[in-house]
Order: sequence, then C-alpha cells, then structure tokens
Amino acid sequence: MRELVEYLTRALVEHPDEVQVDEVGSDDDIVLEIRVAEDDLGRVIGRSGRVANAIRTVAKAAGARDGRRVMVEILED
Repeated sequence: MRELVEYLTRALVEHPDEVQVDEVGSDDDIVLEIRVAEDDLGRVIGRSGRVANAIRTVAKAAGARDGRRVMVEILED
C-alpha cells in the first residue's frame, strides 16, 4: 500500500527524492502520511484538492481489496 502511494506521489512532483510516505496504523486501519518538498505541496494537493482526492481514492480501493481501511494525510513540514 505504501509503495503504491509513494509511486503515485513521486510521479507527480519535481523533487521525487524528497517524497516520504510513512505507514502508521493497526491491523485493520492504515494511515499513510505523505511528506513532500514545500515547492511540490501544491502539485500533490492539486486544484481544489482533486489530486489529493484521487490519491485517496486509489489507496482506499487498494485497501478495500485486502479488507483494510486506508486514510491518506498530506503533511506540511
């Protein structure tokens, strides 16, 4: 799950080396925390949050396949 979100995020940003995705959670719930360079934050969020919602949708669909609930948070440093 973490690898999927990291792959999607790295494809979007100008500084892919600075992308960090951390997985926090228990057996059934997963929280994925995305950190990117300050310049790339707008690219990951997108206009009106559309890109962020698309990443969340893909992650939730992949998690549903395994019977897990996935939440994606985009963090500012």
